[in-house]
Amino acid sequence: MSRRLTPPERYQFAASVRSLLVPKHDPCGLLRDGELWLAVRSPAGPATLHLARVAGELVATGHGAGADWVVERADAIAGLRDDLRGFTELARRHPLVARLATTFSGVRMPATGQVFHRLLRAILEQKVTGTEAHRSYRKICRHLGEPAPGPVALVLPPDPAAVAARPYWEFHPLGVEQRRTQALLRAAQAAARLAECADSAEATRRMTALPGIGPWAAAEVVRTAFGDPDAVSVGDFHIPNTVAYALAGEPRGTDDRMLELLEPFRGHRGRVCDLLAMGGVTAPRYGPRMPVRSFARF
Repeated sequence: MSRRLTPPERYQFAASVRSLLVPKHDPCGLLRDGELWLAVRSPAGPATLHLARVAGELVATGHGAGADWVVERADAIAGLRDDLRGFTELARRHPLVARLATTFSGVRMPATGQVFHRLLRAILEQKVTGTEAHRSYRKICRHLGEPAPGPVALVLPPDPAAVAARPYWEFHPLGVEQRRTQALLRAAQAAARLAECADSAEATRRMTALPGIGPWAAAEVVRTAFGDPDAVSVGDFHIPNTVAYALAGEPRGTDDRMLELLEPFRGHRGRVCDLLAMGGVTAPRYGPRMPVRSFARF
């Protein structure tokens, strides 16, 4: 099953889809040489999507039982359904945002429709360093995943039913302590209801109703699963400082101050945060960094 897509002018493929994979190595996906391979558990069954740039177009090819579903959604996964209407005018409200919006005008926000897979990663990323979280993510995917269809050696994201059936102590050797594991198990049990959500607002309500899942994790999920450009990761360790420094020259900021500074960009507040990250904007760092630990050794 294949489909040809026409991206917008100046479209930046790699920058648009890079957020779908954890850094360095993702067992469920591969991005290299202008091609993306992504394994998904679609409603129609296991599938692998291949996206490749060919003569100014994107060619989407599906493999597996869910090939039709994943190819039909390929434009959303590539970010081609991202709606930037009105953002140019909003971006002009701050010179730095306006400059970054021009520099990264070809970057689009993907919308995978895959809630549980992104929620798995968000739960693991809570209260630990990215290195710890991504290490656990890789171990869980390899431990519970199954071979994905297609010619590339990928694994399917863990089946929520398989996650929900595991006792919490089975995740300890994978580097996840009891608190995050319990949140993950609750999310797995609710995965079917989360998959039925019509939009990011409904998904946010249902996710944050689960103990152990707050607004930060919900925002991380809906930005990728629904392509929500307004989702702000409230509760993040770095983003409030980054926003305060970038938009007001203040080296430190709270969540309330961050939201105040982002208010002029309502409708695209999450997009502004992404632009600051892509532009390499960071607040000054004071004090020691959080240590990288291994809960598997505790």
